[in-house]
Amino acid sequence: MGKFDLFNKFNSAVIILTEDRETVFRNNVFKRLFPDFENIKKFSHKLYYDVVALESNDMTVYSPIIQALNSKEDMSAHVVYQTYNNGDFYYDMNTTKRGKYTVIILTDVTAKVNLEKTQKTNKIFQKQITNLENENKNMAKIKYQAQSQAMKLLLLNNISNIIRESIDSSVILNSALKELSAMFGAFRAYYAEGTKEFTIKESLFKKDIGKKIEFDNDINKYISDNKVSCTTCRKEYKNSEPYKENIQRIVLPIYHMNKLKGIILLATKQKIKLDDTLEVLEGVSTQLGNAIVQAELYKKNAEMVKDLQKTLKELKETQLQLINSEKMASLGQLVAGVAHEINTPVASIKSNNEITKKLLSQIKDKEIAELMEEVNQIDSEAIARINRLVISLRKFVRLDEAELQDADINKEIDLTLDLIRHETKNRIEIVKKYGKLPPIKCYPNMLNQVFMNILVNATHAIKGEGKITIDTSFKNKDLIVKIKDTGCGIKEPDKIFFAGYTTKGVGVGTGLGLAISQKIVEKHKGKIEVKTKINKGSEFCITIPSE
Repeated sequence: MGKFDLFNKFNSAVIILTEDRETVFRNNVFKRLFPDFENIKKFSHKLYYDVVALESNDMTVYSPIIQALNSKEDMSAHVVYQTYNNGDFYYDMNTTKRGKYTVIILTDVTAKVNLEKTQKTNKIFQKQITNLENENKNMAKIKYQAQSQAMKLLLLNNISNIIRESIDSSVILNSALKELSAMFGAFRAYYAEGTKEFTIKESLFKKDIGKKIEFDNDINKYISDNKVSCTTCRKEYKNSEPYKENIQRIVLPIYHMNKLKGIILLATKQKIKLDDTLEVLEGVSTQLGNAIVQAELYKKNAEMVKDLQKTLKELKETQLQLINSEKMASLGQLVAGVAHEINTPVASIKSNNEITKKLLSQIKDKEIAELMEEVNQIDSEAIARINRLVISLRKFVRLDEAELQDADINKEIDLTLDLIRHETKNRIEIVKKYGKLPPIKCYPNMLNQVFMNILVNATHAIKGEGKITIDTSFKNKDLIVKIKDTGCGIKEPDKIFFAGYTTKGVGVGTGLGLAISQKIVEKHKGKIEVKTKINKGSEFCITIPSE
């Protein structure tokens, strides 16, 4: 046991210092009362006399701790400990000299001091209260009137703010019902539309909505005269279940331009003086009448705008379809004519080629015979190439295929590649990663147009040499076609499916190709997406469900 441990049994805070002002002991009470204690110097700055009679420039005179350390005698003082967060605390400080030690005992008298202060203050207040009681009797009435007026103004202001911030009649009415319920202490509040038979449209209780209600002739007379009624009754309306006790029922007509829009009903157990609230209720009625009509007009306008936007979208889609149909029809006629024009001279060339082939055996000069045979072979291959191109063109624009039919998508892509061979020959490598595909129910000529648009754009995006990779697969009953190029990429990929948007120069692109492609894919209930990086290339992914 330490020589100072006895002080831990004290109910007061105890701190023991040496002549060198070194802290050698703090009891448990001290540690609890002063948990932020760091050293005696900082502690002494927070502890000062409650009353100082001296006036001195020496600041140590005002510090009871320093006085206790400097004094050779025991001393007592009434001191204050100042904190930043919890205010001031009062202590009776007693110091005792024991050899080289100074024992400082701090007894908490904060409660006592505060009590004395409170008692002094109470005496003063008691005198003031006696004087004010008479004034309060007169002020009470004024206060009630002022509060009543303030509540009215607050209600009107709140409802005005609600009307300004919203154009939804449901939001406006529900908010108004809440405000009115709070003001009148209503346990029931709802808005009903009609003239004599009303239908509840908005209520604080959702189960009320749609309920039909009627009133007696007296209330109907108030409503038709645009007057607020406040009656003591047991029923909210005719044929409603009666309450076990009387209630106050307020019926507020809502008019606009002398036309009845509906009523607001409030049911409360508070006693209401209609004279005190009539002005505010009439103001609420006027504001709500205007707000309801404005909300209805806005709703009609919003619906009209929505219909117009839908119509505009349909017109744009129809325009795209018409442009595409006209384009394909014109292309079909052109191809048919060109095919016929090509077939006639090709038939002559083919006939001459066959005659030449028969005459080769009659040429005696061996070198000339070999040369002619080689020319004849080249001509045969050229004729076959022209025939394949004509067949591909006819298949590409097959306008007679307007119905859904099974198609081999890999072959359809090959068909499209044949037609753009002049764009890729000796410049762009075509990498085919065809998966095993089942026959896909689709419009082949339309999908060929999609493949054509994407592949042609890919060839234009590649400056010089490059590569186009075509990947087809069938996963989860979906056809997936990916076309990836090593071109320049797309700066604004979000816009490429908008009609009229093009990255090509004036007179080169119409900006309709990808917009039409998207509509074709959507017609197949699929989707088309693009991933792109500038100077790295682009990848189009077409997904079409097989069912």
